[in-house]
Amino acid sequence: MPIGTTITEYIIEEQRRIGSVSGDFTALINDVVISCKTIASAVRYGSLVGVLGAADTENIQGETQKKLDVISNNLFIKRNEWAGHVAAMASEEMTDVYHLPAQYPRGKYLLVFDPLDGSSNTDVNGAVGTIFSIMRRPEGALGEPTEDDFLQSGDHQVCAGYALYGPSTMMVLTTGHGVNGFTLDQRIGEFILTNPDMKIPAEAQDFSINASYMRFWDPPMRRYIDECLAGKEGPRRRDFNMRWAGAMIADVHRVLCQGGVFLYPIDSKLRAKHQEGKLRLLYEANPMGFIVEQAGGLATTGEQRIMALQPVNLHQRCPVIMGSRNEVERIISYHLEAQ
Repeated sequence: MPIGTTITEYIIEEQRRIGSVSGDFTALINDVVISCKTIASAVRYGSLVGVLGAADTENIQGETQKKLDVISNNLFIKRNEWAGHVAAMASEEMTDVYHLPAQYPRGKYLLVFDPLDGSSNTDVNGAVGTIFSIMRRPEGALGEPTEDDFLQSGDHQVCAGYALYGPSTMMVLTTGHGVNGFTLDQRIGEFILTNPDMKIPAEAQDFSINASYMRFWDPPMRRYIDECLAGKEGPRRRDFNMRWAGAMIADVHRVLCQGGVFLYPIDSKLRAKHQEGKLRLLYEANPMGFIVEQAGGLATTGEQRIMALQPVNLHQRCPVIMGSRNEVERIISYHLEAQ
C-alpha cells in the first residue's frame, strides 16, 4: 500500500487480499481505531478536563488505577460492545470476562486489551498507549463466552496492535502479514499510512530495562547487561545505549523503529511475590510479541517463545525479552548455558 493510504483503506485491501477475512473483522478493527482516537483525545487534554491523577480504585493486580485507566477502559468497552462483532472482551483493568449487555448481538471474535499502558506516565506528560489483541472464539463454543475461551496461545491471534499517544498519535498493526504504522492526521481525523512494512534491524545497540532491579536479576540477564555496559572495552567490542521510558509500549515502539531489545525479565523479587513475571501475557506480551515477530524480531521469556505459552488464567504474567533477532538469540543462549 502506498504512503498516504488511510487505515480504513488498508484494512479493506487486507480483507480483499486475504480473502477469508470477514466484513465483521474489518468493522471490528474500525471500532478499535475509533476507540483509540477517543482515548487519544482524553489523554491530550489531560488536566485541562480534570482526568489526571489517581482514581481511588485498584485493578485486579492490586495496582492503584489512574483516572485515565478507568476512562480509557470504559471508552474501549462502550465503543466495541454494541456492534455485534465481538462475543466478549477482557481487559487488564477488569477482574473477569466482560459479557455484553443482553440487548447487543454476539459476534465471533474475542477482544483483549490494555486500555492505557504506562498510565503512571500521564501525570508527567510521558508517552502512554493502548494495546489490543483479537482472537476468534473457539469453534463450536456455545452460550456466553467463558474465561477458558480466552485462554489461547498467542499463535491464535488474528490481529494485534497498539496506539501510541506521544508527540503524534500512531497506530501500529499486524494481521499476520507484516507490520504497518499509521499516524493520526488531526486535520482530517484519519490514521494515514506513514511507516509501511516496518522491520526491526537484526543488529542493534540499544537496550531497554529497569536497571534499578539489577541486584535481583538472574545470572544470564546480569551477564548480558554487564557485557553491554562494558562497551568497546568488553567482550562485545562496541558501545551500547540504555533507554527506559517507563511504558512498555513506548520502549517497544523505539525497538520497532530503531532496533534493540526490550527486557522485563523474571527476577528474585518477583519470585518472592510468587509472580511468574511483571507483564501480562494476554494484554501485553502476546500482542507485542506478535508485532515484534512479524517485524522480523524475536519474543521470548528467555527459555520459551512467548506466543507458544499456554495461558492458564486471564491475568497470567510472564518474563518478556523481545526485539532484534541477534540480540535476543544471544540472551536465549545465555539462559541455555545456565541450565
